[in-house]
Amino acid sequence: MELDKAFKLAVDLRWEDLMKVTQPCSARVEYQREPGTSLDYLSVWSVRAGGYQDPVCDRWTRTSSAHPRGVGFRNKHDSDRLAQTLDFVMKNQGQFTHRTDACRHGLVLIDPPTEDERAEAATLMREIHGAPNFGEVWWS
Repeated sequence: MELDKAFKLAVDLRWEDLMKVTQPCSARVEYQREPGTSLDYLSVWSVRAGGYQDPVCDRWTRTSSAHPRGVGFRNKHDSDRLAQTLDFVMKNQGQFTHRTDACRHGLVLIDPPTEDERAEAATLMREIHGAPNFGEVWWS
């Protein structure tokens, strides 16, 4: 599975958490990836009608003097479940493929998921994890 799809599944799975603060028309995940290195940073944005964009969170793999490691939420957004899901994808990014024509700047555009898409996201994330009984509450 491609890394971009894993990010889409993570957001689809936690869509309700985005809805708590804003009523997004869509969401997006942005990241930069240097060739030959693991992904260190991503950001999740909520996009509302009229093009209004709200930063939801940032996720850093490494600590620096400018930022802590982990997920940091912004603009009243807060979701332990989204943080855990993004952490899982980032910690296991080596399991995911990258398009051969992918550039350094990654962008994943996400429309509001249907109930079927959310159920599929939960199923696929459980399969990715490799333990069918793991975290029924965590993945649902």
